[in-house]
Amino acid sequence: MNRNQLTSALLAATVVASSAMATASVASAHSPARPSTYLLTGDADSPVGSKFEGIGADERRGLFYVSEVTGGEIHRGSVGSAQTQEWIAGDGTDGRYTARGITVDRQGRVYVAGGPNGIGTGRPDLWVYDARGHLLAALRAPGTDVFLNDVAIGPDGAAYFTNSNDAQIFRVAPGRHGWQASLWADATDTIAREAGFNLGGIVLSADRSGFVVAQGNVGRMWRFDARTAAVREIAVDTDLVNADGLVRQGNRLTVVRNFSKMIATLRVSADGRRLTTLSQRASAADRVLTTAKTLRGRILYVDSKFDEAVASGPYQVITDPTR
Repeated sequence: MNRNQLTSALLAATVVASSAMATASVASAHSPARPSTYLLTGDADSPVGSKFEGIGADERRGLFYVSEVTGGEIHRGSVGSAQTQEWIAGDGTDGRYTARGITVDRQGRVYVAGGPNGIGTGRPDLWVYDARGHLLAALRAPGTDVFLNDVAIGPDGAAYFTNSNDAQIFRVAPGRHGWQASLWADATDTIAREAGFNLGGIVLSADRSGFVVAQGNVGRMWRFDARTAAVREIAVDTDLVNADGLVRQGNRLTVVRNFSKMIATLRVSADGRRLTTLSQRASAADRVLTTAKTLRGRILYVDSKFDEAVASGPYQVITDPTR
């Protein structure tokens, strides 16, 4: 290549690079940054304020859903907007006075765990809504002392709910005669019932062969085989007492330790049989974070206000658990 050809090539490359930088600059200027904090609307009429707990994420639609313990309202937010809104009312709507864990399936259906909503009341223990907010099912789980805490979608597309009062997992799916809730796993002979909240957070393993489940009150972790429902304990090498929400991203498991105010990060094997601690870090001292979900590459954490007798705003979902 002679000098004139080299000069022309360099000039062309410079023009292309400059054009690409200008295009990127324009795109950046017109692409709003995603909020680091999302605001939830509190209940002004509640004598104890608003306390939140569960969160579900719809990755395909860029939406997330948050449950309100005090009243049972379901709130919805978009990944690009700092302000959320009440999506479905509580205070008796569809028989719901409190709500806990939430998850979303590929069809955009939203599954809501009711915690103690049905204990001694005959009210539903769980609800299923379509993506537009229409009620598909309001169901009782088998049993009389069921505290449905968290929920995850299984490899078969059904929803699996943990019971915090007993070592049980319930399966919810549409059947020949409509939506049905059935006892899928009963590990009461293996997992001792302890004081406080027992089974809580639940996630599916990377290879979809089993569920990793937290027993938060004693800091133990369990694996339920997705095919047989067989249970075995997963050895842990760190303190996981108060384990609440679980988030799996590939081979990394984030454990939200609510009242301990810690975030644990562990390496989890593809089949969910092995856990190895990577780190433990303190979460914000003025928050009690409960559940979390990933949405568009970030983890969203719910600030519950559980440490306040009367909760006061601002009510938030955050992306940095340390702030």
